Amino acid sequence: MPKFAANLSTMFTEVALLDRFAAARECGFDAVEFQFPYAFVPGQLAERIDRAGQHLVMFNMPPGDPVAGDRGMACDPGRVDEFQESVDLALEYAVALGVRQLHCMAGIVPPGVSRAQARDTFLGNLKFAAEQLHPRAMRVLIEPINSYDVPGYFLNGTQQAADIIADCGAPNLFLQYDIYHTHRMEGGVRESLRALFPLIRHVQFADAPGRHQPGTGEIDFPALFALLDELGYDGHVGCEYSPTGDTASSLAWRGQLLSGTLQG
Repeated sequence: MPKFAANLSTMFTEVALLDRFAAARECGFDAVEFQFPYAFVPGQLAERIDRAGQHLVMFNMPPGDPVAGDRGMACDPGRVDEFQESVDLALEYAVALGVRQLHCMAGIVPPGVSRAQARDTFLGNLKFAAEQLHPRAMRVLIEPINSYDVPGYFLNGTQQAADIIADCGAPNLFLQYDIYHTHRMEGGVRESLRALFPLIRHVQFADAPGRHQPGTGEIDFPALFALLDELGYDGHVGCEYSPTGDTASSLAWRGQLLSGTLQG
């Protein structure tokens, strides 16, 4: 069975974020991830991680201004300088928190910018980020996000991501594969997991529709988790779902997975 990491941005929201590390540990998680750490100084987070005896798997580079609608900025030709500064900030946090993987959000294509311009900008920014992370033995990850949840997001498909990774040519650029987004956008999760496995360094999931825990939707998670084992995936699988009800109760799927009673 894969190693699971609790996503503290979507799980354990019954308590404040700094208290979610302990809550996740009480539920058996020795690895966690979250979307953005920047509301806290690195030392605050490091202390909670150490106290809980956990490993922080990954987080996202700064997204810009989410209140203004930003979902990253790496495809925006007018914000290259801002993006490069954001890489420095992400690195500061990653070093302090012992993180080896950072997700670079492509962002929404700005008005008046062509897809070709957005792609060229994204490639250039990925090369810059990969060059900054490489001396520290860190990876840059990119994740296709479905256009139903985030209309206008530049990176939508797994093959698009694979092509960008190939064209960038950076040795530390890999795919963050989200089962929920892939299922919603293109289907064929088992087939694409097999085909793209050499590029995958992190996996996340939620059931669909609804983006809740396994067993609430239509995805066959027992088959997918078995496939990850078959393929030899040794990374963590991030539980990036919004629980129905309280988080602890939503974790019943883990026992059902072990007993063979989890339905998809």
